[in-house]
Amino acid sequence: MGTPVDPVPEVIRRALADASDAPGYPLTAGTPALRAAIAAWVSRACGAGVDGLGVLPTIGSKELVAWLPTLLGIGPGDVVVVPSIAYPTYEDGARLAGATVVRTDSLTSVGPTSRVRLVWVNSPGNPTGRVLPAAHLRKVVDWARERGAVVASDECYLPLGWSAEPVSVLSPQVSGGSYAGVLALHSLSKRSNLAGYRAGFVAGDPALVAELLKVRKHAGMIVPAPVQAAMVAALDDERHAEEQRERYRARREVLRAAFTEAGFTVEHSEAGLYLWLTRGEDCWETVDWLARRGILVAAGVFYGPTAGQHVRVALTESDEHVAAVAGRLRA
Repeated sequence: MGTPVDPVPEVIRRALADASDAPGYPLTAGTPALRAAIAAWVSRACGAGVDGLGVLPTIGSKELVAWLPTLLGIGPGDVVVVPSIAYPTYEDGARLAGATVVRTDSLTSVGPTSRVRLVWVNSPGNPTGRVLPAAHLRKVVDWARERGAVVASDECYLPLGWSAEPVSVLSPQVSGGSYAGVLALHSLSKRSNLAGYRAGFVAGDPALVAELLKVRKHAGMIVPAPVQAAMVAALDDERHAEEQRERYRARREVLRAAFTEAGFTVEHSEAGLYLWLTRGEDCWETVDWLARRGILVAAGVFYGPTAGQHVRVALTESDEHVAAVAGRLRA
């Protein structure tokens, strides 16, 4: 269903243990070592320059997704744009702030309104695995800047490109070399199996990051000191991330072949941790068909009203369970 099951790498667990004697309050902004590690990783993974880049650790990425509209001062009368098929927390966060939600993949359909304050993009997408081209992302950024809106790019699956190479909103070909009005959200939950640590971060417009920091200090949204140390170890080490990526690649190949042979059509799924599947029927019929074979998937309608004929299959099961799924589909 999407939660990591593989072990936390030893290098990270050791860093957590070594930092466990932490009697004082941690820094909301992150330690200097953590801020440097985040900036260095963003430079490597996103192609971003570190000059003028704001960074801030977060309590996982879901926390920031849910509270970003509120932290930005968005409220009643404001509009938050989310993808038509999307992670539900984008809409939940807008509703927590009292804002109006518009679901669309085409900003032209939003019209000339000046009420748009925040535009969410998610590439690679959850649940679809869709990768948005750099040209598309650049148009979103340009559109938002013309209206004074913020673009928040959920890039939790950025390191997991399979048949397409994901591009960060922080890349110069998208941002134009300026971070104005742009925020990128990242997570170590999947890359480093740290879902239980609640370890994420945001990078981008330094003015926006400063505002987020100011509010988060008073709201107590602080990453614990031992987790900050563990994040440094995770970001500085690429070996474990490559090993985990290879596990997911192998599981993806097994599941993609098995579901295709069983008559499913795989749509998008170019990157990320999911296969977006359909049999051309109501998603609950598909969920039931699979459940009777001991296979649990997520119904497409969880992610939007236009996804009623799809299901989401996660790559985050053990090799043994993935093999069992393939066997049941072929039985």
